[in-house]
Amino acid sequence: MFHATMRSAIEGARTLAQLDDLSRAIWQAHVAQTVSDVEAQGLAETLHTRRAAIREAVAPVGIPLGRVTLFPPKSLQRPPERSVAIERRRRLACSGPMPPALGSRFTTGQLAVLRIVGDEVARNGACALCIDAIAARAGVCRRLAQVAIRLAEGDGLLTIQERRHQGRKSDPNVVRIISREWLQWLRRGGRSTAPALLSGTGCKPIHPTDRRDPQRQVVDAEPKEGCRGAAVDLDRSGRSRIRASSGLG
Repeated sequence: MFHATMRSAIEGARTLAQLDDLSRAIWQAHVAQTVSDVEAQGLAETLHTRRAAIREAVAPVGIPLGRVTLFPPKSLQRPPERSVAIERRRRLACSGPMPPALGSRFTTGQLAVLRIVGDEVARNGACALCIDAIAARAGVCRRLAQVAIRLAEGDGLLTIQERRHQGRKSDPNVVRIISREWLQWLRRGGRSTAPALLSGTGCKPIHPTDRRDPQRQVVDAEPKEGCRGAAVDLDRSGRSRIRASSGLG
C-alpha cells in the first residue's frame, strides 16, 4: 500500500522540493521497516528518473537562451598593435608632458601615461579615466600604467582618490596633480619660463657682408673731407681718390 502511494506521488510531483520531501519520507519508512530494501531501492530509482525529467524541463527566468548572464558583454579597451603602440608612446613622451627636471625620473612608457593624465587634468581639473583607457591611449600595458601613476604619487606629484563601493563594482580612481611646477607647466602649454638668449650678452653682433656690385654704388654728391683738409671722393671704379684742397693761396 505504501509502495503504490509513494510511486503515484513521485509520478505526480512537479517541483524538486516535492521530490526532496518524498525522498525523505521513503527513507524514514525504510528505517521504520515499513518498506523493504527492494521496494525502497525501486522508489529511489523512480524518484531519480523523475528528478532528472523536472530539471530538464526547468528553463531560466529572465535570461535569454544562449546567454549565461544578465549583464551585457564587457568590451575591454586594449592597446593597438605593437609597432603602433611603440610609436605612440614615443611621440607622447617627446611632446613635453612635464618639466624636464620631473620627467627625467620616468621612462618613455611612464611619460606617455603621465601625458594622458596631464591632458585630462588640464581639460577637466582631474583624471577620472579607468586604468584600461589610460593604458590604451598611452600605448602601454595595464600594469605599466598602474606603476607609472603609483611612482608619480610616491614622488608627491599627484594624489589618487579611490572610489570603492561595497557589494558592487567600484568606480575608477580620481587622479589629481598637486605639483605646482607641473601645474604651471600645463597652464603654459608645456613651455619653459627660462629667458631666451638676447643679443648683446657677451656676443659680438654679426653683420652680413655687403656683396653688392661696387659699380652700382651711389656716389655721394658732397665730397667727404679727409685728413689735412683733403677732399676724398670715389671714382667710377670704386677706388678712393684724394683731391688737394684749394684752401692755400
